[in-house]
Amino acid sequence: MTQQASLGEGRPAAATPTRRGQLRPRLLDLFSCAGGAAMGYARAGFTVDGVDIAARPNYPFPYHQGDALERLAALIVSGEIERYAFVHASPPYQDKYTLTVGTNQSQGWGRTHEDLVAPTRDLLDRTGLPYAIEQPNGRAEIRKDLTLCGEMFGLGGIRHRNFELGGWITVRPAHVPHRGRVRGWRHGEYFDGPYVAAYGNGGGKPSIAELQAAMGITWTDVREELTEAIPPAYTEWIGRVFLTSNVLGVAA
Repeated sequence: MTQQASLGEGRPAAATPTRRGQLRPRLLDLFSCAGGAAMGYARAGFTVDGVDIAARPNYPFPYHQGDALERLAALIVSGEIERYAFVHASPPYQDKYTLTVGTNQSQGWGRTHEDLVAPTRDLLDRTGLPYAIEQPNGRAEIRKDLTLCGEMFGLGGIRHRNFELGGWITVRPAHVPHRGRVRGWRHGEYFDGPYVAAYGNGGGKPSIAELQAAMGITWTDVREELTEAIPPAYTEWIGRVFLTSNVLGVAA
């Protein structure tokens, strides 16, 4: 597996002194997938290390292939977690995701999904570090401290994502009204609209190029990675807010 050390594209913020004495704070990206969240944090000013159980050759930063919770637990036991100033986690959620509950289970497809939100939170609390847990709209049991969507950043997909913040707080931004529908087929009827459906591979779904443009992601052309990713604009916003309001002091 090739480890990519480049920070890739983006415009990282200027080096900022932190409470851990680093010029550029280090962030641990758990369940990192193809690096949508990671790229946003890097643009905000973090050095990012990823962890994902799958091989992710398109991930644009150094990463460890393995179980994310086992890796986090090992870092806590060894004390190496002290290298980090912040942790982001996107644990599996599919058994409580709206699309899965409303479609997969109703169709009797019977796929078994993991729900690792609670054990992820438990380990994150043990680190003593500020963190963010990301989940899509659905039934995952997290606090919705932040809810972000593509329209807030001028993107071509709505893609609502909720974030539970641990060890720090910020003002919740106002949601921006949508300009229309998501383009595609619904129950046999086609609807046009300004947004593409950044999920699945059925009829009316966007092309790879359309997905890349809608998400603001250029470094992977794998549909599965694009449909699972967080738009980097979301975590760039979170990272900049955190660095501006928390890093120079002690996080709340």
